[in-house]
Amino acid sequence: YFSEDLPPDYAAVRDDFKDLLVEYDNRSGGKVLYEFVDPKNNQQIESKAFQAGVAPLRMNMREKDEIVVKKIYMGAVVQLGDKSEAIPSIQPGSAMEYDLTTAIKKLAIKNKPSVGFIQGNGEPSLGSVGQLLQELDVLYNVEPVDLSNADELGRFNSLILLGPTDTIPAVQLQKLDNYLAGGGRMFIGIDRVKGDFQTAQGTAINTGLETWLAQKGLNVGSNFVVDANCGTVSMQQQNFPFPIQIPFPYIPKIQNFTEHPITEGIEQILFQFTSSIDFAGDTSLTFIPLLKSSDKAATIPVPLYFEVQKRWNETDFPKSGITVGAILEGNIVGTIPSKIVLVTDGQFVVNGEGQNARQVSMDNVSLLANAIDWLSDDTGLIDLRTKGVTARPLDQVEEGRKNLIKYLNFLLPIFLIIVYGIFRMQRRRNLRMKRMEKGHI
Repeated sequence: YFSEDLPPDYAAVRDDFKDLLVEYDNRSGGKVLYEFVDPKNNQQIESKAFQAGVAPLRMNMREKDEIVVKKIYMGAVVQLGDKSEAIPSIQPGSAMEYDLTTAIKKLAIKNKPSVGFIQGNGEPSLGSVGQLLQELDVLYNVEPVDLSNADELGRFNSLILLGPTDTIPAVQLQKLDNYLAGGGRMFIGIDRVKGDFQTAQGTAINTGLETWLAQKGLNVGSNFVVDANCGTVSMQQQNFPFPIQIPFPYIPKIQNFTEHPITEGIEQILFQFTSSIDFAGDTSLTFIPLLKSSDKAATIPVPLYFEVQKRWNETDFPKSGITVGAILEGNIVGTIPSKIVLVTDGQFVVNGEGQNARQVSMDNVSLLANAIDWLSDDTGLIDLRTKGVTARPLDQVEEGRKNLIKYLNFLLPIFLIIVYGIFRMQRRRNLRMKRMEKGHI
């Protein structure tokens, strides 16, 4: 459903979408049939589009030197048999290809594999990870799993365990061992530390999961990873009416990735508190550091006190490439190969619920969705999911070079003006001397 009288920029989106459909039709051997319809001035078609999930968009347009609000259509409905999937608004760029592909996959897939989302020990609920569910829903049935009464985990293609805060009973950890022994695959986000902004204190979290991981050679430090490449926190100062943003190294921006399908196209992961990972396991296992800090980082053991207004300098960051996300493959438990993807922030994809809900970075969501695709041996959507640019972080500049550029920008124009002034003064002086010479006309 596309309006005919679209401005040039939006008409280009319609043309791009048509080109994409032509390409899909060619690749499928003529199995993609499409039709462009303009619902304008046709109440029956408008009603059909609305019922299918495509609503009109409101757009400001200039007509005869005035701004008018027009109703336009830029959506689509994909049909397969008696099933349909709506794309309410066609987005330009790579998002267009991803939206179309996911709509087709949703309709074409017959038996979605199940992914278990572990609950029962203080983990976030399914309702609090809405963005993640939206991504995973294309290929998987995501189901809550309570380990206290779950006897058969083998039916799950993979398991997700995010941020438990309560002690996990040994009998439940044994169930996870049994799952891995059968060739299971797990994504684990562990919170080894927590920060309280009210008391400005950082403390350790002990759930038993850290001991279970250590038995497999994955040692998660009881520490905070701090990074010079970091996020900010808002702080109200007495002399300013508005809060100011202060760099806070305890919120690292992770931009150092190992080349891997999970990190394909990922540009930046923002963690709110994370810890280090060290591997001390069997050499027969494959350990891959996946996410690492910048070359200016450090680990600070708990307990600690947050100094929000601390002036950090380079000596505070003596370490580089601290691992905060990793993969472990091989015969982790028993004789059948299994996989674990581990990150040291259990809240990095949590939106929250109700009035406390918030958007999280799409790169954060894509990282976990990519991991589930990789664990499930289905990486078809990874390239499309992360194809669009979401951020282009600036390269970090060393302090010495930063000062050089700053002073050069300040002093160079002054120097050039002085040189030009001396040149003009000398030139005028030479002309004056020449006029004073005998015989000069």
